Amino acid sequence: MGLTLAEKIIQNHLVSGELKPGSEIALRIDQTLTQDATGTMAYLEFETMGVPRVRTECSVAYIDHNTLQSGFENADDHKFIQSMAKKYGLYFSRPGNGICHQVHLERFGKPGKTLIGSDSHTPTGGGIGMLALGAGGLDVAVAMGGGAYFITMPKMYKVNLTGKLRDFVTAKDVSLEILRILSVKGGVGAIIEWGGEGVKTLSVPERATIANMGTELGATSSIFPSDEVTRQFLKAQGREEDFVALASDEDAEYDRVIDIDLSALKPLIACPHSPDNVVTVESLKGKKVDQVCIGSCTNSSLWDMLKVAALLKGKVIHPEVSLSISPGSKQVLSMLADCGALSDIIASGARVLECACGPCIGMGFSPNSGGVSLRTFNRNFEGRSGVADGQIYLVSPETAVAAALTGEITDPGTMGSFPKVEMPKQFKIDDRAILPPAAEDEAKELSIFRGPNIKPFPEGHVLEDEIKAPLILKVGDNITTDHIMPAGAKILPYRSNIPFLSQFCFGVCDKTFAERAQAAGQSIVIGGSNYGQGSSREHAALVPLYLGVRAVVAKSFARIHAANLINAGILPLTFENPKDYELFSQGDGLILQDIFAGMDAGKVTMVDENTGKRAVLLCDFTERQKKILKLGGLLKYVGQGNK
Repeated sequence: MGLTLAEKIIQNHLVSGELKPGSEIALRIDQTLTQDATGTMAYLEFETMGVPRVRTECSVAYIDHNTLQSGFENADDHKFIQSMAKKYGLYFSRPGNGICHQVHLERFGKPGKTLIGSDSHTPTGGGIGMLALGAGGLDVAVAMGGGAYFITMPKMYKVNLTGKLRDFVTAKDVSLEILRILSVKGGVGAIIEWGGEGVKTLSVPERATIANMGTELGATSSIFPSDEVTRQFLKAQGREEDFVALASDEDAEYDRVIDIDLSALKPLIACPHSPDNVVTVESLKGKKVDQVCIGSCTNSSLWDMLKVAALLKGKVIHPEVSLSISPGSKQVLSMLADCGALSDIIASGARVLECACGPCIGMGFSPNSGGVSLRTFNRNFEGRSGVADGQIYLVSPETAVAAALTGEITDPGTMGSFPKVEMPKQFKIDDRAILPPAAEDEAKELSIFRGPNIKPFPEGHVLEDEIKAPLILKVGDNITTDHIMPAGAKILPYRSNIPFLSQFCFGVCDKTFAERAQAAGQSIVIGGSNYGQGSSREHAALVPLYLGVRAVVAKSFARIHAANLINAGILPLTFENPKDYELFSQGDGLILQDIFAGMDAGKVTMVDENTGKRAVLLCDFTERQKKILKLGGLLKYVGQGNK
């Protein structure tokens, strides 16, 4: 039996384990990336390990999330990260140079390499044939120190593409179609490989868009073959020497195969408040639109921006619509300026924002009260836009432009003929905003800048054989990390200050949570299925740890969040019988009994001490994970010399 593309890369990087779905494997990591919303904690953790220099082939620190400097906090964190990068051997991408995934695709990504990043959309790198994985900051810190990255061996899904996209139908519509088919939890535990004859019709930027949004499926990663299209992209970036041809074996076997005819797709739209709430654009025709945002790591490539400029050329946006455009990188912005496309965008009335994540992470450009906002982003979770009542829809750049011009949701195919847009054969290369690290001899003498907003991260609790704690909060299905630890311009500057950040924990669900949790001392949270979906932010584990949460019991967990809970020393437990979720109510006094024996047996019992109600909870941990939990987290585990 042959191997899939992902299996080949895994096999070439396997440190321990075997290619058996469900078993734990350890991977050698070639590259890492961080961004500033998660990077500060990752570098504090790396520093704690005492490793003098990063040990990967390439590690890059990006500044792209917390770029709004309305106080000293973000600027201080940027200086901290820059000083860490210079001293410890990382490249540093300066504020304004662009979104980490876009820049990494342009300047660093290599087919066949492994990449983990402290951002859930790191699988964007799958667009050029990388095995790219989102991870918590602590896992990235360990990888930078030369340690392996541990995951459960995924299942393999294949999406066979046939046909070719019609005008005004895009890679974003392909992403929304697979979300319609699988849902936000349909890819959990799987790597999705995209193949078939239709793949050859997709450019690398289009492939990257699709790989990027595989994260919204809950997938471990998404990956495309590395072929002639890949080679031409790397050649245009002046990196043809990085090209390696990669494909799955013809007799490779997959756990599931899905067929999509590109030529049959229509423009699609994801309605509030989930990326899988997908319908056709045509079905919402005429709905008034207040705001349009074009950009994010999903749709900010030069290819996307050139199409947007061509569609806006000679036109003016609707007087009741506010349009923002965020190019994905300095390279994209510079090339738009050089060819005159930027002038067409500006003349239309659009507001050009910085080359950064911006509105996608709630960093400015929030909609008006109850406003309808069409965005080319990857997530439309409730409250993520910076306002609680925003009605956020996810669309392609073409559908976004159509709405900006008409003031209502409009099928872009009704806007006339599609303008001719060609990609340049050579990209403009200017890496002066990517600062190299200091030489090793010089680095030894360098000091680290620390602002007053950087506080120590919370210490994990040594696990005891019994946990007796109140059920402090009970929530439903598809709770996101935005619910647990919100983003936005008011909160993101405090990502390195866990005590301050804690007051916002679960604020979307219950504004009294933080106060009640601190008063309780220690507590337990119960959730539904797919608990912790969304961002890789480990703050969604570190802040509950600070507030005394000792265990989270759910019907099922998102992969990265479950790993982050273990790394923080918090028990992630699942109901053996999902119906037992209904037995418990907020405020119950709960006891987790005989934890150590239960961990070895794979099952722990939870009892309500007042009513006697009980549920069996699954705790299928590896021996390594058991040690991490018993010691009180990954940092303590690594501190004892483990990797």
